[in-house]
Amino acid sequence: MAMAALRREGRRLAPLISPRTITAVRSSPLYPTLEDEGPLGVRHISTQVVRNRMKSVKNIQKITKAMKMVAASKLRAIQTKTENSRGLWQPFTALLGDLPSMSMNKPLICADVKKNVVVTISSDKGLCGGINSTSVKISKGLHKLNSGPEKETKYVILGEKAKAQLVRDSKKDIELIITELQKNPLNYTQVSVLADEILKNVEYDALRIVFNKFQSVVSFVPTVSTVLSTEIVEREAESGGKLVDLDSYEVEGGETKGEILQNLAEFQFSCTMFNAVLENACSEQGARMSAMDSSSRNAGDMLDRLTLTYNRTRQASITTELIEIISGASALEG
Repeated sequence: MAMAALRREGRRLAPLISPRTITAVRSSPLYPTLEDEGPLGVRHISTQVVRNRMKSVKNIQKITKAMKMVAASKLRAIQTKTENSRGLWQPFTALLGDLPSMSMNKPLICADVKKNVVVTISSDKGLCGGINSTSVKISKGLHKLNSGPEKETKYVILGEKAKAQLVRDSKKDIELIITELQKNPLNYTQVSVLADEILKNVEYDALRIVFNKFQSVVSFVPTVSTVLSTEIVEREAESGGKLVDLDSYEVEGGETKGEILQNLAEFQFSCTMFNAVLENACSEQGARMSAMDSSSRNAGDMLDRLTLTYNRTRQASITTELIEIISGASALEG
């Protein structure tokens, strides 16, 4: 009776064997492809390979989730500083005007700018989306726009990622490289020392600071802030610019107008740099949060596909063994 039941079960399952396929997992570095499939019942397909891949993907998912939590914690700490730092450069806009639009809208001022320095701010670490590539692309565009037979454009690089991209094709134009800026918590004293070092080592008519302005966790805006040298600002004042209003202020200490403008230019650059570094750090952490969240979801989807593959492979092995048992029993009886 038992053998007859096994033979009937074998005849019922036999048509289901050949048409179906299961996924065979290759040992690709990270993302397995599910196109390479073998016929159901092939004995050399091992569930151990799929289990190892599932374990690897689970470990990657744990890492990406942990990195997302770390980025969220750092973002909360930096965001408050960033919002407070925005009040530092706004008085300069009220006094000096909107310098980027001023330099574009006045051909005389734009023609006077012969030496441009592009200060590119990037991160030291990766896994943060395309914020560094965006900054480098804008910096290259500014370099091309402000280059000419009578003009000179140099780079000042902050961060390892911009350094790695710009050194390849613009090494001769790099004036100064500063890395590991975020190794310690950012503060105004640290950034002002860096700004002073840049001013001492670089000759310029206009400083173009390229950074990513933080909008939200999933949004950042590539921004260019311009700081003109004292000589260019004085020419702008003589041509009837907004700095004519500076004469209406009462100045204490006996300083001349040139000395005041020099101090204003240096302080403006340090404040703008401080805000730009914090904005870019905020954008970096927000972009890293988004990237790690996307990676975690992709790892979850991959784990679901691997689980399905594992179950199919295991069921195929069980079905194959069952058919072999039935076939062997039938051969003995026949």
